[in-house]
Amino acid sequence: MSKVLSVSSFNLILYAAQQKGADYDLLCKKVGIAPQDLQNPDNHLPILKAQKLWKEAIEMTGDEFLPLHIGEMINTISVGILAYVMMHCPTLEKALEKLCQYQDIVCDASKTSLLIENDLVHLTMSEPSDDIFAPHYAYESTLSIYYSAINGMLGQTIPFKAVHFDYPAYTNDFSEYQRIFNGAEIVFNSHYSGLVFEKKYLQLPVLNASPNLFSLFEVHADAILNSLKPTESLKEKIKKEILHDLKGEEPTLSNIAKKLGIGVRSIQLKLKEEGVTFQQLLDEIRKNLATKHLKEAQLSTADIAYLLGYSEPSVFFRSFKKWTGQTPTVYRKSA
Repeated sequence: MSKVLSVSSFNLILYAAQQKGADYDLLCKKVGIAPQDLQNPDNHLPILKAQKLWKEAIEMTGDEFLPLHIGEMINTISVGILAYVMMHCPTLEKALEKLCQYQDIVCDASKTSLLIENDLVHLTMSEPSDDIFAPHYAYESTLSIYYSAINGMLGQTIPFKAVHFDYPAYTNDFSEYQRIFNGAEIVFNSHYSGLVFEKKYLQLPVLNASPNLFSLFEVHADAILNSLKPTESLKEKIKKEILHDLKGEEPTLSNIAKKLGIGVRSIQLKLKEEGVTFQQLLDEIRKNLATKHLKEAQLSTADIAYLLGYSEPSVFFRSFKKWTGQTPTVYRKSA
């Protein structure tokens, strides 16, 4: 499944490029983004398009540090619902915890983590998805935004110890990095990418935070995050019900249909679309459990037949031989 980036983030990249002289319409056309794709900030587009957008934007503007500059060019509140959740947290620590919790709302191609070691805080980004062919676009833009967001929430510029990148530098001049990150040590070829600052700043209050607005925005963030989770297929739902019902009797499609609130015929048609039948799912689960149980010496074949919902051990024997070409006894000896 391809990784995605929020539409609000695409709009930020386009805004930054436009401020540097890029042609907005031409940039969208080159990347294959339609105007209607950018209307709902809570929607998402493939991260691969974002990577292409950065490449085209840098070529159009001639600004090789455009991803690095984005944090100082935009209002970080514009990042979307995640920014609203963070800006109404009571402290910086709580805001960064929410950043880690809800980061997939913005982008699911890399994970942000908060690590506290001794007196230092490491706000790190994990190894990116294969969909990210140029990690420095993603890392430099994200860390630039994180840096600006932290200082913006606190209403002051706190001194950062270091900024790490887990790839080689593509320039010998680090002055622009040091300017953006206010003199922090810049470390390339590190074992991680992230920001480092002193732990004491975690307890600083977020300016103008409202507990009521925090609750409101968090509900919305939860809804967006849940909508991004892969929907469980009917096949997987039925397999769970089969496992639940395998307690001394054979699971039936009619009973499972009642539990799921779906008609038997509808289930059969939907499973057909997924290329499987109820009986195949039942056999698959029984076979997997049977091979597992046969390796447990304390269970007799009659016990196993009962656990798999067979009325008679002989029926289990015939089924197992059909699946494996061996009787349960022979399989147990070889296993």
